Amino acid sequence: MGNGAKANMKRERNAKDTKTAKSQIKSNEKAMTIQCQVCRQTFLQTTKAPALLEHASNKHSKGLPECFPGVNA
Repeated sequence: MGNGAKANMKRERNAKDTKTAKSQIKSNEKAMTIQCQVCRQTFLQTTKAPALLEHASNKHSKGLPECFPGVNA
């Protein structure tokens, strides 16, 4: 068996092991559950209150309860 045949066998073996690439776009869109009530911008569900407060004060000059009523600080 020559080196060319070994390379082909290895390619075939590796082709069986490869998995199809999965995109995270849909799962990231589903995770965007926090929404600003003023501008309707969405945030990931794991976003912490300080980041939301920063958005509220920088974009709207408002507090956390006005922009994100369901979020507890």
